[in-house]
Amino acid sequence: MRKRALFGIATRSILRNKLRTLLTMLGIVIGVAAVIVMVALGQGAQAMIEKQIKGLGTNMLMIMAGSTSQGGVSQGAATFNRLTIPDAEKLARESTLLSAVSPVIFSRGQLIGGIGNWRTMIMGVAPSYQAIRDWPMQSGNFFTDADLRSVRRVVVLGSTVAKALFPDEDPVGQQLQLRNVPFTIIGVLAPKGQTAGGNDQDDTVIIPYTTAQAHLAGHSRIGQIIASTFSPSDLPAAQQEIRQIMRDAHKIAPGDDDDFTIRNQDDIAAAASGSTRVMSLLLAAIASISLVVGGIGIMNIMLVSVTERTREIGIRMAIGARGGDVLAQFLVESVVISVAGGLIGIVLGYLAGFALARATGWAVAMPPDAAVIAVLFSAAVGVFFGFYPARKAAALDPIQALRHE
Repeated sequence: MRKRALFGIATRSILRNKLRTLLTMLGIVIGVAAVIVMVALGQGAQAMIEKQIKGLGTNMLMIMAGSTSQGGVSQGAATFNRLTIPDAEKLARESTLLSAVSPVIFSRGQLIGGIGNWRTMIMGVAPSYQAIRDWPMQSGNFFTDADLRSVRRVVVLGSTVAKALFPDEDPVGQQLQLRNVPFTIIGVLAPKGQTAGGNDQDDTVIIPYTTAQAHLAGHSRIGQIIASTFSPSDLPAAQQEIRQIMRDAHKIAPGDDDDFTIRNQDDIAAAASGSTRVMSLLLAAIASISLVVGGIGIMNIMLVSVTERTREIGIRMAIGARGGDVLAQFLVESVVISVAGGLIGIVLGYLAGFALARATGWAVAMPPDAAVIAVLFSAAVGVFFGFYPARKAAALDPIQALRHE
């Protein structure tokens, strides 16, 4: 039987029972639309996480405190801090793969200035911190090496802090107090947004680490050291180089464990996106169940169709149609129903995804390959669940079929 005639017969048969065909498609439509929406949400979440990770800095590495154990029981990460300013200086001096290094001293405190007060994160860093984090200025300037050496009381505000204390003006040049110590505002950082963990990166103030040690921290230990490489390809080798320099600085004997931890952006991205990826796959798998249910609906309807059209099948076979022609006809009907349902489901899925993004503000990404996969999967469902009814139709005895009322 010619392909054009085969599709024509299948299409006429489908259109003869429009309502039944539409109800048969419904399971496929809902399944494909649900899968498209779930994939779009998952891809959007991944894209948002990647954007947030890139916002952390350029080719960034983080050296953090290691762990310790008591009585053979590990006390967890960052429980044994031996990081010092000389460690950061040694890395900057001896490393060949690092473009910039900065210690980071963390503290929290109350700011007083502008229209009121604000409690926030205070970070003591080196001037290279701005380049490592790839953090441009919104107004003013970042502090310099001269400010660092002279232990100047200067501060750079994150945009959240600037809006909270100075909502209607540029705060550069004004004074504020950190823990009752007066500081001069020399700059405001451009907005960075939230991290993958939901923390506001802009809710912070930054001062020279020498000033932090002299006026705020009062101790020699630092929270972490951050560094950047000249290119992304240098990250693995730079990690090994940092490890060797740090082990030498801490005089760690061969075979002993490191008392520090090194992480790069890939590690951070993997940790941040792991749970999102698993959840996206789980939701897509649940949505795919609708496709299976839709396929079962197609099989049931096709079986009913075979019973209703037994006499028609007998007539076709009596005038020369072969079993293979009948098999092909019913398979084509099943596949057409599935693919048509899949195409409708794709359109509804994309519309639902954009509507959800607009209503909730969630990130949604519509990958083109998801539509192609959905159509192919719909066709596969049609073939899989349509084969048994088609084979049953092809196996009918022509004489018995003609006798069927």
